[in-house]
Amino acid sequence: MHTILIAAQKGGAGKSTLAAHFGAMAERDGRTLLIDADPQGSLAFWYERRAAETPLLVKVGAGEIEETLDMARADGIAWTIIDSPPHNAPLIGSLMSRATVTIIPVRPGPFDLAAVGATLDMARKLKAPVACILNACPPITREAETTIVSEARGVLTDMGAPVLPGQVSQRASFSHALITGQAVTEFEPDGRAAREIDVMWTAVTQLARTFPRTA
Repeated sequence: MHTILIAAQKGGAGKSTLAAHFGAMAERDGRTLLIDADPQGSLAFWYERRAAETPLLVKVGAGEIEETLDMARADGIAWTIIDSPPHNAPLIGSLMSRATVTIIPVRPGPFDLAAVGATLDMARKLKAPVACILNACPPITREAETTIVSEARGVLTDMGAPVLPGQVSQRASFSHALITGQAVTEFEPDGRAAREIDVMWTAVTQLARTFPRTA
Protein backbone atom coordinates (compact mmCIF):
# COMPACT_ATOMS: atom_id res chain seq x y z
CA MET A 1 0.00 0.00 0.00
CA HIS A 2 1.22 3.47 -0.87
CA THR A 3 0.35 6.16 1.67
CA ILE A 4 0.34 9.78 0.51
CA LEU A 5 0.30 12.26 3.36
CA ILE A 6 -0.79 15.79 2.46
CA ALA A 7 0.52 18.06 5.17
CA ALA A 8 0.94 21.75 5.90
CA GLN A 9 1.22 23.25 9.34
CA LYS A 10 -0.40 26.43 8.04
CA GLY A 11 -4.11 26.36 7.28
CA GLY A 12 -5.49 27.34 3.88
CA ALA A 13 -2.78 25.71 1.80
CA GLY A 14 -5.27 23.62 -0.19
CA LYS A 15 -4.71 20.20 1.37
CA SER A 16 -8.32 19.06 1.10
CA THR A 17 -8.66 20.15 -2.53
CA LEU A 18 -5.59 18.16 -3.53
CA ALA A 19 -6.70 15.15 -1.46
CA ALA A 20 -10.08 15.02 -3.18
CA HIS A 21 -8.64 15.27 -6.66
CA PHE A 22 -5.78 12.88 -6.00
CA GLY A 23 -8.23 10.39 -4.53
CA ALA A 24 -10.31 10.39 -7.68
CA MET A 25 -7.17 9.95 -9.79
CA ALA A 26 -5.70 7.22 -7.57
CA GLU A 27 -8.79 5.06 -7.92
CA ARG A 28 -7.76 4.46 -11.53
CA ASP A 29 -4.65 2.65 -10.25
CA GLY A 30 -6.28 0.54 -7.54
CA ARG A 31 -8.60 0.62 -4.55
CA THR A 32 -8.16 3.95 -2.80
CA LEU A 33 -9.00 5.18 0.68
CA LEU A 34 -9.22 8.84 1.64
CA ILE A 35 -8.64 9.58 5.32
CA ASP A 36 -10.06 12.89 6.51
CA ALA A 37 -8.14 13.64 9.71
CA ASP A 38 -8.71 17.40 9.59
CA PRO A 39 -11.30 18.51 12.19
CA GLN A 40 -12.65 21.03 9.67
CA GLY A 41 -13.96 18.11 7.61
CA SER A 42 -13.70 19.70 4.16
CA LEU A 43 -12.88 16.39 2.49
CA ALA A 44 -15.90 14.72 4.12
CA PHE A 45 -18.05 17.67 2.97
CA TRP A 46 -16.97 16.96 -0.61
CA TYR A 47 -17.54 13.24 -0.24
CA GLU A 48 -21.09 13.65 1.06
CA ARG A 49 -21.98 15.30 -2.25
CA ARG A 50 -20.29 12.67 -4.37
CA ALA A 51 -22.42 10.37 -6.52
CA ALA A 52 -19.61 7.91 -7.29
CA GLU A 53 -19.03 5.21 -4.70
CA THR A 54 -15.27 5.40 -5.03
CA PRO A 55 -12.79 6.27 -3.68
CA LEU A 56 -13.68 5.20 -0.16
CA LEU A 57 -13.49 7.74 2.66
CA VAL A 58 -13.31 7.58 6.44
CA LYS A 59 -13.29 10.53 8.83
CA VAL A 60 -11.16 9.81 11.87
CA GLY A 61 -9.68 11.46 14.91
CA ALA A 62 -5.96 11.71 15.50
CA GLY A 63 -5.91 8.59 17.68
CA GLU A 64 -7.59 6.44 15.04
CA ILE A 65 -5.29 6.97 12.07
CA GLU A 66 -2.74 4.26 12.81
CA GLU A 67 -5.43 1.60 13.22
CA THR A 68 -7.18 2.82 10.07
CA LEU A 69 -3.96 2.45 8.07
CA ASP A 70 -3.47 -1.08 9.41
CA MET A 71 -7.01 -2.03 8.43
CA ALA A 72 -6.61 -0.48 4.97
CA ARG A 73 -3.49 -2.49 4.30
CA ALA A 74 -5.14 -5.70 5.49
CA ASP A 75 -8.12 -4.98 3.24
CA GLY A 76 -5.96 -4.71 0.12
CA ILE A 77 -6.14 -0.93 -0.36
CA ALA A 78 -3.58 0.16 -2.96
CA TRP A 79 -3.48 3.91 -2.24
CA THR A 80 -4.24 5.77 0.98
CA ILE A 81 -4.36 9.56 0.93
CA ILE A 82 -4.41 11.41 4.25
CA ASP A 83 -5.72 14.95 4.63
CA SER A 84 -3.94 15.89 7.85
CA PRO A 85 -4.86 18.65 10.30
CA PRO A 86 -2.80 21.84 10.42
CA HIS A 87 -1.17 23.04 13.64
CA ASN A 88 -0.54 19.50 14.92
CA ALA A 89 3.19 18.91 14.61
CA PRO A 90 3.34 15.71 16.72
CA LEU A 91 0.67 13.99 14.62
CA ILE A 92 2.16 15.17 11.33
CA GLY A 93 5.55 13.87 12.40
CA SER A 94 4.09 10.50 13.32
CA LEU A 95 2.32 10.21 9.97
CA MET A 96 5.41 11.32 8.05
CA SER A 97 7.28 8.37 9.54
CA ARG A 98 4.71 6.00 8.08
CA ALA A 99 3.88 7.67 4.76
CA THR A 100 5.40 6.60 1.48
CA VAL A 101 5.82 10.28 0.67
CA THR A 102 4.61 13.55 2.19
CA ILE A 103 3.24 16.20 -0.17
CA ILE A 104 3.33 19.80 1.04
CA PRO A 105 1.05 22.22 -0.86
CA VAL A 106 2.47 25.74 -0.91
CA ARG A 107 0.75 28.85 -2.17
CA PRO A 108 3.14 31.29 -3.87
CA GLY A 109 2.97 33.94 -1.17
CA PRO A 110 5.27 35.13 1.61
CA PHE A 111 3.24 33.73 4.53
CA ASP A 112 3.03 30.25 3.02
CA LEU A 113 6.71 30.23 2.07
CA ALA A 114 7.65 31.31 5.59
CA ALA A 115 5.49 28.58 7.15
CA VAL A 116 6.77 25.69 5.03
CA GLY A 117 10.16 25.66 6.74
CA ALA A 118 8.88 23.95 9.88
CA THR A 119 7.34 21.09 7.91
CA LEU A 120 10.49 20.66 5.83
CA ASP A 121 12.66 20.62 8.96
CA MET A 122 10.47 17.93 10.45
CA ALA A 123 10.79 15.79 7.33
CA ARG A 124 14.58 16.17 7.35
CA LYS A 125 14.86 15.12 10.99
CA LEU A 126 12.73 12.06 10.30
CA LYS A 127 14.45 11.37 6.95
CA ALA A 128 10.97 11.21 5.47
CA PRO A 129 10.46 11.50 1.69
CA VAL A 130 8.84 14.84 0.91
CA ALA A 131 7.97 17.08 -2.05
CA CYS A 132 6.30 20.47 -2.43
CA ILE A 133 3.49 21.33 -4.84
CA LEU A 134 2.95 24.93 -5.88
CA ASN A 135 -0.80 25.26 -5.36
CA ALA A 136 -3.49 27.87 -6.02
CA CYS A 137 -1.16 29.71 -8.39
CA PRO A 138 -2.00 32.41 -10.94
CA PRO A 139 -2.72 30.55 -14.19
CA ILE A 140 0.11 30.04 -16.64
CA THR A 141 0.29 32.66 -19.37
CA ARG A 142 1.70 31.92 -22.82
CA GLU A 143 2.95 28.51 -21.63
CA ALA A 144 5.13 30.11 -18.93
CA GLU A 145 4.54 30.34 -15.19
CA THR A 146 4.07 33.81 -13.74
CA THR A 147 6.87 35.67 -12.03
CA ILE A 148 5.44 35.12 -8.55
CA VAL A 149 5.32 31.36 -9.12
CA SER A 150 8.83 31.31 -10.53
CA GLU A 151 10.07 33.29 -7.54
CA ALA A 152 8.30 30.96 -5.11
CA ARG A 153 9.87 27.95 -6.83
CA GLY A 154 13.27 29.60 -6.44
CA VAL A 155 12.71 30.29 -2.73
CA LEU A 156 11.71 26.66 -2.11
CA THR A 157 14.72 25.41 -4.06
CA ASP A 158 17.01 27.65 -2.02
CA MET A 159 15.49 26.12 1.10
CA GLY A 160 16.52 22.70 -0.20
CA ALA A 161 12.93 21.64 -0.81
CA PRO A 162 12.15 19.19 -3.62
CA VAL A 163 9.48 20.86 -5.79
CA LEU A 164 7.40 18.88 -8.25
CA PRO A 165 7.34 20.29 -11.78
CA GLY A 166 4.30 22.22 -12.93
CA GLN A 167 1.68 23.91 -10.79
CA VAL A 168 -1.96 23.73 -9.74
CA SER A 169 -3.64 26.99 -10.69
CA GLN A 170 -6.43 28.89 -8.99
CA ARG A 171 -9.38 28.15 -11.29
CA ALA A 172 -13.16 28.40 -10.86
CA SER A 173 -13.58 24.85 -12.16
CA PHE A 174 -12.08 23.50 -8.93
CA SER A 175 -14.86 25.09 -6.89
CA HIS A 176 -17.55 23.98 -9.34
CA ALA A 177 -16.27 20.41 -9.22
CA LEU A 178 -15.89 20.23 -5.45
CA ILE A 179 -19.38 21.55 -4.69
CA THR A 180 -20.85 18.74 -6.80
CA GLY A 181 -18.67 16.04 -5.23
CA GLN A 182 -16.50 15.65 -8.30
CA ALA A 183 -12.90 16.07 -9.30
CA VAL A 184 -12.10 18.43 -12.17
CA THR A 185 -11.07 15.39 -14.20
CA GLU A 186 -14.73 14.31 -13.97
CA PHE A 187 -16.39 17.72 -14.08
CA GLU A 188 -14.40 19.13 -17.00
CA PRO A 189 -12.10 16.34 -18.24
CA ASP A 190 -10.72 18.33 -21.18
CA GLY A 191 -10.12 21.52 -19.19
CA ARG A 192 -6.85 23.06 -18.12
CA ALA A 193 -7.44 22.31 -14.45
CA ALA A 194 -7.89 18.64 -15.24
CA ARG A 195 -4.64 18.58 -17.19
CA GLU A 196 -2.76 20.21 -14.33
CA ILE A 197 -4.12 17.71 -11.79
CA ASP A 198 -3.36 14.81 -14.10
CA VAL A 199 0.24 15.95 -14.56
CA MET A 200 0.68 16.54 -10.83
CA TRP A 201 -0.80 13.20 -9.77
CA THR A 202 1.42 11.44 -12.30
CA ALA A 203 4.44 13.12 -10.72
CA VAL A 204 3.28 12.09 -7.23
CA THR A 205 2.79 8.45 -8.24
CA GLN A 206 6.17 8.32 -9.97
CA LEU A 207 7.80 9.68 -6.83
CA ALA A 208 5.89 7.31 -4.54
CA ARG A 209 6.89 4.30 -6.58
CA THR A 210 10.58 5.06 -6.04
CA PHE A 211 10.08 4.29 -2.34
CA PRO A 212 9.05 1.01 -0.66
CA ARG A 213 5.38 0.46 -0.03
CA THR A 214 4.38 1.32 3.51
CA ALA A 215 3.86 -1.37 6.11
